Amino acid sequence: MGIAADITTDREASLAALAWQLDCGIDEAIGEAPVNRYEVVVEKPAARPAAASPEPSPASQPADPVAVAKAVAAGSATLDALREALAAFDLCDLKRGARNTVFSDGNPAARVLILGEAPGRDEDIAGKPFVGRAGQLLDRMFAAIGLSRQSPDAGAALYITNVMPWRPEGNRDPTPDEIAMMRPFAERHIALADPDVVVVMGNTPLIALTGSRGILRARGKWSTALGKPLLPMTHPAYLLRNPVAKREAWADLLSLRAHLAKGE
Repeated sequence: MGIAADITTDREASLAALAWQLDCGIDEAIGEAPVNRYEVVVEKPAARPAAASPEPSPASQPADPVAVAKAVAAGSATLDALREALAAFDLCDLKRGARNTVFSDGNPAARVLILGEAPGRDEDIAGKPFVGRAGQLLDRMFAAIGLSRQSPDAGAALYITNVMPWRPEGNRDPTPDEIAMMRPFAERHIALADPDVVVVMGNTPLIALTGSRGILRARGKWSTALGKPLLPMTHPAYLLRNPVAKREAWADLLSLRAHLAKGE
């Protein structure tokens, strides 16, 4: 009985001593002799051999937008299919800032296809090419030689589209990468419409179909692209800024009328 009481008393005393030490901030057990921590050597764990970086799988590599555009465009058997394919194409950043995909306007059976640069503000809103001030001037210009986008007669009709289906922010010029990405769609568009003549208006379509720029040097000079007679002309927006150039544009229109007359 006396021994058990002594054990209980010792245990209570020990617990009380520990509680007192905790109250004093003593929370770590140390040895009786001091230890110089600067002389303690801590063994570092053996370094694991660096794992070789895995080769990125084909699925993880970013898609080449030009290659995708070529495949998608080539797989479009009709103009309606091409329109749907273009509307579903999400690799061009311009699409994110555009309201509409601007595909075409006019008569797809027309002998003359006009290939413009890119939509502006009015075109982005309407979803059709050449509907602003430049488009109104274009309509007057071609009406002067008997051609109209509203004509049901293929011989007197126009079919109009752009290289870029989405408006570049601030109406800036498209970049070379953007033109290269959209070129397959423009080429397929021309192949499906199969016009007798392609009129390129501005530097962007000139670059897309010929690989060269300099519309002021090229205008009025007939060449060939995609197996079609090609006539470069200055863009109507340029004519609005430089009215004196309308005389040269009129000469180009007369040249177009003469070319079409020879083909009849």
